[in-house]
Amino acid sequence: MNPAVGIAAFASISIATALIGFYGLRVSRTTGDFYVASRTVRPWWNASAIGGEYLSAASFLGVAGLILLSGTDALWFPIGYTAGYLMLLLFVAAPLRRSGAYTIPDFTEARLDSRPVRRVTSLMVVLVGWLYIVPQLHGAALTIRITTGLPSWVGPVAVTSVVILTVVSGGMRSITFVQAFQYWLKLTALAIPVVFVLLLLLGSNLPAVAPPAENPTGAAPTGLYQNISLLVALLFGTLGLPHVLVRFYTNPDGKTARRTTLIVLGLLSVFYLFPTLYGLIARIYAPDLARAGQADAVVLLLPGRLVGGTAGDLLSALVVAGAFAAFLSTTSGLVVSLAGVISQDVLGGGVRGFRLAAVVSAVVPLMFAFLTDSLALAGSVGLVFAFTASTICPVLLLGIWWRGLTDVGAITGMLTGGALCGGAMVLGAIYGSNALPPFVAQPAAWTVPAAFAVTVVVSRVTSHRIPATLTRVMTRLHVPERPLGP
Repeated sequence: MNPAVGIAAFASISIATALIGFYGLRVSRTTGDFYVASRTVRPWWNASAIGGEYLSAASFLGVAGLILLSGTDALWFPIGYTAGYLMLLLFVAAPLRRSGAYTIPDFTEARLDSRPVRRVTSLMVVLVGWLYIVPQLHGAALTIRITTGLPSWVGPVAVTSVVILTVVSGGMRSITFVQAFQYWLKLTALAIPVVFVLLLLLGSNLPAVAPPAENPTGAAPTGLYQNISLLVALLFGTLGLPHVLVRFYTNPDGKTARRTTLIVLGLLSVFYLFPTLYGLIARIYAPDLARAGQADAVVLLLPGRLVGGTAGDLLSALVVAGAFAAFLSTTSGLVVSLAGVISQDVLGGGVRGFRLAAVVSAVVPLMFAFLTDSLALAGSVGLVFAFTASTICPVLLLGIWWRGLTDVGAITGMLTGGALCGGAMVLGAIYGSNALPPFVAQPAAWTVPAAFAVTVVVSRVTSHRIPATLTRVMTRLHVPERPLGP
């Protein structure tokens, strides 16, 4: 691929993102605009924005790479990512919107009437957010290196700079416009090139090549236990993602929150068809990318390799623009959610505190990205889902649906899940996941039940700490809003 084409694509998406962010500055003036877009985002806009921020580096690049490496075993990733939203629809979307909270710590504090619960929840939200941002920056480093020839550090620095600019400019309202635009750009950037490639293959006699060796480094987990553990992580982890949950606070009411989730299910289902096609095509016609350690670059390299010429460069430029849209939209959503938590709990809230917190939220994971490396984007994000499922998810689900939850139970459960899953992640980082037993490399199958069990048992033991405000809060969560009269 011509480096000038990659640089032009990268510059174009960065400028477009900044311009949309500046438009958000014109309409973002109040604290409510910055934190939850004044709760006025309609379902189609919100669904597009959720699709924009949820479809990260793991979805845009990692899924195709895993399918190249592992074939059908990797299909659990898009299935799990999409099915997690069905869980959101059934158990979380409407009650969370009715809570009236700005952030997840707001919700847990109101539900359990406890400042210590809020502090621990805030810590978990920040950890999850930073863990999730780092793979986005790794993806930006990979993309900038392969498509432009520039040093790897340019990608993460550019993504962080553009995100800070847009989030500081207009907060949640600004990011809503940016992310909705970026979902449709990502979908277009994947769909058009793969259609061209399919038409080319149908009209040619290009020979197939032997597929890559089974279970190479970076492949998707295989085996019954690994598949179950992965599904547990993806299904329950989606329920605790802070940048996704905060978007439900922007809907006008619980009914529109449910409608938003239904639309998101449709948008995700359509999107995941295309990285799956890229992986399957590469497995037949470009398996050498797996042997060369470039599986995560399949989406970036395939159009130029199979189409070639000026048309191949133009299609590659479109894919590069979509890849950077993925990094920018997910990172900006995470920075918004983290800025809301940090500004309220540390900096006293307000627009000024939000802006300062946004800078901190983006710069810290940038430092971690420089100190770490990842060659399996989808796999690393899957571990973040496992951590989220083991910490935030149990408190959220039990807080919405179980009257017996107490503050001590919530804190103990979050710390237990965080220690167990975090310990497994540290071991994987030190020794490599391939060198560890499956139950350590894929810990969600036992860390998530352990977190739920500890939360329930400790809550039972401390049942005298059930807050006096329980009935009022549970009524607010579960009684539908009455429509406004004429």
